[in-house]
Amino acid sequence: MAADEPQLTRGALALAKNAAKKAKKHSGGTPATVALTAAGTPFTLHAYDHDPATPSYGEEAAEALGVSPDRVFKTLVADVDGALTVAVVPVAGRLDLKALAAAVGGKRAAMADPTAAERTTGYVRGGISPLGQRRLLPTVVDASASEHETVCVSAGRRGLEVELSPTDLVALTSATLSRIARV
Repeated sequence: MAADEPQLTRGALALAKNAAKKAKKHSGGTPATVALTAAGTPFTLHAYDHDPATPSYGEEAAEALGVSPDRVFKTLVADVDGALTVAVVPVAGRLDLKALAAAVGGKRAAMADPTAAERTTGYVRGGISPLGQRRLLPTVVDASASEHETVCVSAGRRGLEVELSPTDLVALTSATLSRIARV
């Protein structure tokens, strides 16, 4: 480092990191939208009024956005042979746990404990996004996503969806495409 270049002390570095966190928080961004923006991925954000009493967050999103339920995908976290795994399936369908296990080379799958899913992804249930999770988990996107020009997934909080191409979704999550949904 040259003598005339400024050096950040630990305190100054901590202040800079805190300022960045505050800027992100005040910008209204979620980890999902921050990840999309950082990657330069084109997306459209859709906000709607969320009803906490709704029995199905995904169906609520499809209805509020006026989008077919086979284009709106829900993010589910499962336990496959002891490892948390993300499944992204259309809200019009159900996750086939056997197909998910097979897609990741596992034998047995069950839905993950909701607390573990929230803690690991950094999102609350009903707002778990496949994008921008705290820890990159193995992810499988139902192959039906590739039948659409764009799909919608949670943007990281209830009442907020992000629309993007399925190709970008798969690339950003390092996902595999496989038939893991039942209609």
